[in-house]
Amino acid sequence: MILQRLAVRAANRREDARMIGVPAQAGFTLLEVLVVLVILGLLAAVVAGPQIFKYLGSAKSEAAKVQVQQISSALDLYRLEVGRYPTQEEGLEALIEAPAGLNKWNGPYLKKKESIVDPWGRVFVYRYPGEHGDFDLYTLGADNAEGGDGENKDITNW
Repeated sequence: MILQRLAVRAANRREDARMIGVPAQAGFTLLEVLVVLVILGLLAAVVAGPQIFKYLGSAKSEAAKVQVQQISSALDLYRLEVGRYPTQEEGLEALIEAPAGLNKWNGPYLKKKESIVDPWGRVFVYRYPGEHGDFDLYTLGADNAEGGDGENKDITNW
């Protein structure tokens, strides 16, 4: 009995929908949905695009600062264990692989070779002895030239 009433109600709803001109199954076509998605994508690119690029540049500079601090700490630990900083010839690779002839090397002090590469894809510059301290460690920023502002600014350990 209950099932009969539910069936009658459903039939009445379909009949009511046909009377007012609404198809029983209303919805959007795939093409309509794709057009809306394309329009939303274009709006996002125009409005948010420049802001995203601004933050991306500053994010690389911030990552470089963190890397300089991390490598500097690894160099200090190397000095504590070995008794000296890596020579200019040994370079930053001495933090990853033991230089020949070192008995006190207890590394690796950095786990990956990517640790000594700046966010712009260049190996950090290491000078020993340094002009500004025991050692100089820096990257020249996005423009790979001394000086600069914003993401072109040099990131140093001094």
